[in-house]
Amino acid sequence: MADRLGADKLARLGSSIFAEVAEWRDKASAAGLDVIDLSIGSPDLPPSERVMRALSEAALRPGSYRYPSSHGSDMFRRKAAEWMSFRFGADIDPHHELATLMGSQDGLAHLALALCNPGDNAIVPDPGYPVYAAALAVAGVEPVYMKLRPENGFLPDPDSLPDEVWDEARFVLLGLPGNPVGAASSRELLVRLLDKCRKHNTLLVHDLAYSEMGYDGYRPESVLALPGAKGIAVEFHSMSKSFHMAGCRIGYIAGNAEAVGALRSLKANIDYGVFGAVQEAAVAALTEAMEPGYSGFGSIYESRRNAFVQALGEAGWPVSAPAAAMFLWAPVPQPQQGERCSSRSFAERLLAATGVAVVPGDAFGSEGEGYVRIAIVEEQDRLVEAAERIARWLPAFWRGEG
Repeated sequence: MADRLGADKLARLGSSIFAEVAEWRDKASAAGLDVIDLSIGSPDLPPSERVMRALSEAALRPGSYRYPSSHGSDMFRRKAAEWMSFRFGADIDPHHELATLMGSQDGLAHLALALCNPGDNAIVPDPGYPVYAAALAVAGVEPVYMKLRPENGFLPDPDSLPDEVWDEARFVLLGLPGNPVGAASSRELLVRLLDKCRKHNTLLVHDLAYSEMGYDGYRPESVLALPGAKGIAVEFHSMSKSFHMAGCRIGYIAGNAEAVGALRSLKANIDYGVFGAVQEAAVAALTEAMEPGYSGFGSIYESRRNAFVQALGEAGWPVSAPAAAMFLWAPVPQPQQGERCSSRSFAERLLAATGVAVVPGDAFGSEGEGYVRIAIVEEQDRLVEAAERIARWLPAFWRGEG
């Protein structure tokens, strides 16, 4: 029996590199290294005091422990729609055009199951967040990869795929700004994508998990603020990164009522929704974000980014500063002697030698080979310490000794 357990589709879920990195971390810790874990994009800071208080007070009420609705509370959906209007100028109907999720990854993982039939095609980015392709594998949907290339600033080019691909695709899924590459998008690019999707009747799925993490004056935009976008687009939002509520597991999908309804119908057969106390905490976070003087967490990550990029440059590893999100997309240095180093080999050697954990770029697709993703999820002094450790190790690596 044991050799027959496990669906064949599990083999298509992609790289097990995150489990591998965890093993590398454990091995480094067992060897006595002080590990600086920059591999997982989990915010290291708590949410605001107001959010924590709202969560704790709601959790202490005995009535909070009944099953919640899989649709999400009316209070949260209304507040999320209000915030969409405040932040982006997007007009969202909280009853038919918005559904609560257990984090945006919950929706991203189930969307293809709700919208597609086995054998359908969908367009996803390469490199891209791993759940994009994994969700297609679970649903039996064939991926078509839109290559994100450095010569185009790692931004998608709608014209890079032929019309027949667009005609056959049920949806195109993109994160702008995204993970692992925090490139700055533009309204012009969103308009081009919308026009392409309208022409070919392809749903545009926009993952906007990093909407509140733009730097140097860049403010990520919602596609749903564009005229007519709700006719052909949906958008995922997360409370995890923007409001430091990653462990709470809450987010939402907004936009096209038919697509939102399909996902909501599927979810109604899978779970009973997000814990009500968490929804109240999310309401507190969104309410606070709309008050005068609110600054959020973006400036913290911008300061970390600046200090870390500078320190890495001084260490001899020049890395471009991302325009958004919480990751550096760093080209792998190469030894001056010996064989060329792959992303995976570099990440493993870096951790073993310095205790600094990063993720090999090939975990995000074939176009990620030659890069590593570094999450800026430690205090600034720890990031600088990581760069100093790397600086001490790089000369030996370049000589082919590290």
